[in-house]
Amino acid sequence: MTLVASVGSAQALDGREAGLQAAHQALNRMGASAPNFAIIISSHQYQAREVLNGVTSLLGDVPILGFSSPSGLTHEGQHPHSVVVALLSGDFQADSLWFSGYSQSSRDTSAKLTQYAAEHEDAQSMLFFADGFNGDADQLCNMLSPDVTALGGLSSGDLYTGNTYLIAGNHTGSGALAAAFLRGNLKMGVGAAHGWEQVSKQFRVTRSRGFWLRTLDSRPASETYATLFGYPARDWAFPPLNYLARLYPLGVEQGNELIVRSPIRVEADGSFRMNATIRDGIDAYLLVGSRVACERAAHEAVQQALLQLGKAKPVFALLLVDIAWQLLLKDQAGLEVSAVQDILGTKIPIAGGYTLGQVIPADGASPKFLNQHMVVIIFGEETSK
Repeated sequence: MTLVASVGSAQALDGREAGLQAAHQALNRMGASAPNFAIIISSHQYQAREVLNGVTSLLGDVPILGFSSPSGLTHEGQHPHSVVVALLSGDFQADSLWFSGYSQSSRDTSAKLTQYAAEHEDAQSMLFFADGFNGDADQLCNMLSPDVTALGGLSSGDLYTGNTYLIAGNHTGSGALAAAFLRGNLKMGVGAAHGWEQVSKQFRVTRSRGFWLRTLDSRPASETYATLFGYPARDWAFPPLNYLARLYPLGVEQGNELIVRSPIRVEADGSFRMNATIRDGIDAYLLVGSRVACERAAHEAVQQALLQLGKAKPVFALLLVDIAWQLLLKDQAGLEVSAVQDILGTKIPIAGGYTLGQVIPADGASPKFLNQHMVVIIFGEETSK
């Protein structure tokens, strides 16, 4: 059975109508093929249950996986306040699962995922989305067995209120992890890159507690940034600066690597709310992004994904883009999509959204948790056995 993909998108006053219209458009584009897996990217401004009801009124019991995002992405560009539905049909199966306890214990959720994978050895890979504001994605990844090929991202939404949600099967809500185990004649190539570069400014992390980075160079984090950028420290706790801080992430040393760790927002006490822990006493470097570097990174991510795909024919591309890209590229909305199409062309369906973190597989090791990256997942099928 040939792998077929289609994407639909819609805007409407309520989530049910937007979900129904997006699903209807995607179904029309599938022709005679019957979908056996659906991905939903929905505006956080809609009610999750309404969106799901609209989609399932047409799709029935097709396995569904989804997450919230400020805007959706398709081959046509960026779609604010919208619902995007991607459908896949082919010789593969998908099982969608819901883990409501993710925010309470990422460790327990990781153990359940590993156990499920061990009990279903035919499951080739796990695509998942988790709450971007609650839960420890870094711990989840570190605890997952290297035998689990896991990839996905963290849902996003309103950075100020923390409004976000997940979808899996007939479940919706926040604080959860939504996963789909995939098996059959389906191959995925994954690529990741970011457009942020190190500048000369270096800090010492002098106090960090859990997800809160309290002080840099023994000063409140907001005071350090106030000195750098010229805005008073108190202003960093309020819009727009409290979430624009994500534009200026930190590169922190982890072994021989410099990994990116980004603030979700600045708190009233001047600390940075992160979604991964940072150890005291390590060096951190200021990173600054640019349009040119992001465009180059998007090209690199697509090329990596195609290389992993090998001889399999590309059929569909899923883009999981850090929300910082949307902030940085505000005046060039949809640049991520056009950069992908520079390499893939315009005929391959594209769907995606903005995330608060990304997860990619690692050879022989647990999956990697990333900030600030663009992850490109290209779905394809083997042309010959």
